[in-house]
Formats: sequence, structure tokens, C-alpha cells
Amino acid sequence: MHRTLFDTPIVNTILRAFSKTFLKLTGWKIEGQLPPDIAKCVMIAAPHTSNWDLPYLLMVAFHLRLRVNWMGKKSIFSPPFGPLMRWLGGIAVNRDQASNMVDSCAQALLRAQGPLHLVIPPEGTRSKTRYWKTGFYYIALQAKVPIVMGYMDYSRKLSGLGPLFYPTGDIEKDMVAIKAFYAPFKGKNADQFETPPER
Repeated sequence: MHRTLFDTPIVNTILRAFSKTFLKLTGWKIEGQLPPDIAKCVMIAAPHTSNWDLPYLLMVAFHLRLRVNWMGKKSIFSPPFGPLMRWLGGIAVNRDQASNMVDSCAQALLRAQGPLHLVIPPEGTRSKTRYWKTGFYYIALQAKVPIVMGYMDYSRKLSGLGPLFYPTGDIEKDMVAIKAFYAPFKGKNADQFETPPER
């Protein structure tokens, strides 16, 4: 993976201090911790309903000392913002090549020499959607890494990490359990998020 703000000396120390201070002063509570033996994982980021989700995600990651890369649509990586988005941990996704994306992300997790926490919003969009995309599930399954259920509840100013979930290969059963965990949380634009039914 490319170099990001999380492994940029001095900058990451300053941003970690800023993130912890900002979250505390604005009333956010951060819960959970990634187990120390989990160096690689796929992390769900939900609900995803606003552009504000990214800066909050980065601040929470600094607070919890995570080393995250996040996936975003290819268009936001166009000039002149591409280098900045990649430095912020972004990985461009071509939604027309979903199968290649799953394989390339799984291989990146397997090849990574150090910690890699790959953040994926299952909705795939900030707009309201009835169905979650399943790429995050198949990436974790193929790379044989756990899914970490990260959440951000704007109504309670509560964010953090939920339990680890190890995909079994029975996606219908597993998705019911994952969506049940997210049912209580509200995004910044709460009417745009619901834990949708299975297809």
C-alpha cells in the first residue's frame, strides 16, 4: 500500500493529538479497541450518509491508533485531489470491476508486511440504498481475515469498534447477523440509513 498520513512522521503525532482533543471537546465517546493480535482486517464503516464521515473516520482511527486505508469511488481521485486522497489513505474503486476489486484487495491484505485495516462502507454510497454491497464480505473471506464492525452514531455522538466477525462462507446467514448489529445506529443524515433486507 502507498504511504499515508498514518505513517508520516511528526504529522501523525500532531494529528493524533488534535483528533483526541477535538473528539473530547465536541462530546464524542469512543469505544472498543482492536485486539493487539489482529494486524490485518476488513473494517465496516457504517452508517455512511455524509461527507463528514471521512474526517470523523480519520480522527477515530487516530484515537484508536489504527492504520486505515479506505475505499472510495474513482471520481474523487481525479486531479487535482487524487494525491491528497491517497495520502489520506484512500484507494480508488472502479465500481464496474467489482470482481477484480475483491481479488486485488484480498491480495493486498495478504501481501502487506505490516498492519493493514481496510475500511469499506457497505452501502457503497452516501445516498439511501436498500441493499448493501457484499465486497467487504468476500474480501475478508478470501484473505482469511476478520471483519471488524466499526460504527458511528451521530445521534449519541458515539463511535468505535464492535466485535470481530469471522465470515463462514454462508453469506445469507452472516449478513443477517452483521446487519442486526448495525440496526440501532443513526448516521448524520439518519433518514438515509437503514439495515436493508436481503435480496
